[in-house]
Amino acid sequence: MELRHTESGAALLPRIERALGSSNGSGAGSATRLDGSGWTRLTLRPPGGGPAVDVVADTRRPPRGVAYLLPGGGLNFAAGFFTPGGPRDHNLAHHLRHRDLLVVGVTPREDGATAAGITAGHGLAAHRRDLAEVVRALDPVLGLPYQYVGHSAGAALALDAASYDASPRLRRVVALDTTGPYTGEAALRAAATRDAYTGLLAQGTYATDPGLAALIAGAVTDPTAPSPVPWPANPALRFTRAGLAHFALIRTAALPGPANWIYTQGHGAGEYAFGAAPGEDRFTLAHTPLATWHAATAALGSGLVPNALMRDLAAIWAGDGVTYRIAWERVRTEVVWVNTALGRGDQPRGAELIRGAGNDRVTFTVVPGYGHGDAVWSPAAADDVWSLF
Repeated sequence: MELRHTESGAALLPRIERALGSSNGSGAGSATRLDGSGWTRLTLRPPGGGPAVDVVADTRRPPRGVAYLLPGGGLNFAAGFFTPGGPRDHNLAHHLRHRDLLVVGVTPREDGATAAGITAGHGLAAHRRDLAEVVRALDPVLGLPYQYVGHSAGAALALDAASYDASPRLRRVVALDTTGPYTGEAALRAAATRDAYTGLLAQGTYATDPGLAALIAGAVTDPTAPSPVPWPANPALRFTRAGLAHFALIRTAALPGPANWIYTQGHGAGEYAFGAAPGEDRFTLAHTPLATWHAATAALGSGLVPNALMRDLAAIWAGDGVTYRIAWERVRTEVVWVNTALGRGDQPRGAELIRGAGNDRVTFTVVPGYGHGDAVWSPAAADDVWSLF
């Protein structure tokens, strides 16, 4: 049975806090509140290292549904969906709140962990179980239709969770810039990426720090200083800190690393041109300002990505049904899949597999001129991306 709440979303917060506390049997841990104009945000950090939960509720109107927001690898709710903030409240969480949805952000437990606290068991299935525990705790209290909204690794989690969730209240999955199985040469590269992460796990290396937060912080605090990274135009010289951060954002696919090749171009759309010396390089971000990238990465906890999660994602990209597979045929709810042309690109195979299994409520769209992170952080994303769902 679905409930029709007549009270504001904020009035539901005490019940939400009790439900999440009782779900783990040891209380809700720490709870903090942040109040804004017409909204409030409750952050719950459970004891024992579980996932943190953020609830953004309207203080004036009752919710008509729930959106579970699932951030990308290494990110948390604040970085992925509550940035940028400020008086205009321009972020995806508030965009959905304005649609009369109660926003519930589920931050992966690795955000609050150290490298020593991440194990070989922190794969996609563990993330799915954590999400399911939150939904099981809240669904009887809220009794509202809900949807999973995920970005990057969070979008893969949303699709995987939907394949296990038979609730009639699950109405939709929104998958932002993620990849289903590749075919051909790309599938072979994905298999090699899977093997690389499998090798790291075998060596006892269970987490990776992508390092983007430190790069961007250096670009903001000391932009003209030399970085430690060789400059491609003359490897005897070094990028400036600002140059390196912009190059990493714009030309992510050109960077070394087992998984950077999955981007058509990069995390952010923009232009980068080498000059006569590193200090003369010219670069610009097309959609998301560097200040927004800095605000997002400054909001991170550990910033670590479990290698088991990356192994499982790479197995999905490779179409490896043994290591890990999303049961595409079990995704029966509506799916709105939106990729960016310069991020994950025109890779519709996952959507095609869902549709091919008989679910005709599937759309796949590619937003031109956008990079991977622009889908959540661009000032124009509300018009260019979020309007699609």
